[in-house]
Amino acid sequence: MHESIPSTLAPENWPFSLEFLPQPAYMVGGAVRDAILGRTRGYLDLDFVIPSKAVKVARAIAHHYKAGFVLLDAKRQIARVVFPHATADFAQQEGDSLEVDLHRRDFTVNAIAYNPHTQEIIDPLQGCLDLQQGILRMVSPANLEDDPLRLMRGYRQAAQLGFTIEPATQAAIRSLASHISKVAAERVRVEIGYLLANSQGTPWITSAWEDGLLAPFFKNATRESLLKLAAVDEAAALLTQNWPQLGAQLQEYVRDSIKTTWLGIAKLACLVNPDAELAEIELQELTYSRAEIRGVTTALKLLPQLQVVDMSLREQYFFFHDADIVFPATAVLAVALDILVEAMSGDKPLHTAGETKAKRCLIWASLINRYLNPDDLVAHPTPVVSGKELIIALDIPASPIIGQLLREIGVAQAEGKVSTPTEAITLARQLLEG
Repeated sequence: MHESIPSTLAPENWPFSLEFLPQPAYMVGGAVRDAILGRTRGYLDLDFVIPSKAVKVARAIAHHYKAGFVLLDAKRQIARVVFPHATADFAQQEGDSLEVDLHRRDFTVNAIAYNPHTQEIIDPLQGCLDLQQGILRMVSPANLEDDPLRLMRGYRQAAQLGFTIEPATQAAIRSLASHISKVAAERVRVEIGYLLANSQGTPWITSAWEDGLLAPFFKNATRESLLKLAAVDEAAALLTQNWPQLGAQLQEYVRDSIKTTWLGIAKLACLVNPDAELAEIELQELTYSRAEIRGVTTALKLLPQLQVVDMSLREQYFFFHDADIVFPATAVLAVALDILVEAMSGDKPLHTAGETKAKRCLIWASLINRYLNPDDLVAHPTPVVSGKELIIALDIPASPIIGQLLREIGVAQAEGKVSTPTEAITLARQLLEG
């Protein structure tokens, strides 16, 4: 079980030399846990416990290696050193001994320490045994109550590790669930983000809702919301199978600086009020970014349009104009709703209902193919004339009318009625006169 630990956690793989660490010093937390499990990380995230002067040690390392230094908690003596491909946190030991410190942690699997000087594993709470058995077990209910975010973190870690939560631990989480409202919304949002990131998190979001942890933050989440989440996972798998390029886009981040995927946006839309305006207020309270809020509200606004059986070329043009980069999230939501309706109906659909669904599927396929084709003039219009050119040619002032004219020219271009600047200007003149 422990043979791989020295090689995985060996100081030669650190971004700094072991000589900077005093004796004793211990590595703790996720890096030790993952090393025992044989889980590798692309980005090193190390945590050290030092009996005294932790901030001084961190500052010396940062200074020597010209790395970033962040004082996280002056009172508790916690600092972070940021390297190009790694982060190292240094914390002062809590209590008179390492064992006391480990007894203050959340779960036994995170209360294992490694002494890099002696290559010794210190495991007073039998965390290694729980790792072997795939169990997440609390150190104590009091520790969970001390930082109620640990209640939600339990579900997130169970999802990430593929573990089960030990029954007494889950019972304690249920009994302490009301304490989650004391936690800042942005801290909870990070944990929810992990659970929304992949299908393994969906059952645990369901458990979190059943155990009372979601209600203070997602007040509109219902049992149906959770069924929608599972349907989104199914829809994403179906779309990825048929359109791998769309599947890849669902896994892309909304922005480089925002680590929420478009699939995550679709799932988030399941948990909030289906009314876009009310959803926006809800997401603002949860401190989501403007880009994430726009993604969710755009998908919610456009969803009804994808339920239309016969969408004209003109309607498709305006749909794509409004959807823009949010199309993948909107598409997966639409497919998920159909999967959910079919699953909840139980009986086989009537002939007419089946026919309607078949037509809708054809519309989806058509829209997806258009979206994935960069040369498609409906999904990705290439203007034949600019607003400035219209202003000059028609001798009219800049106003919202210019935007309306450009959209009408775009529709005409998609319909094959316009293909040159001259034709576009002629059409614009006719529209103005009309």
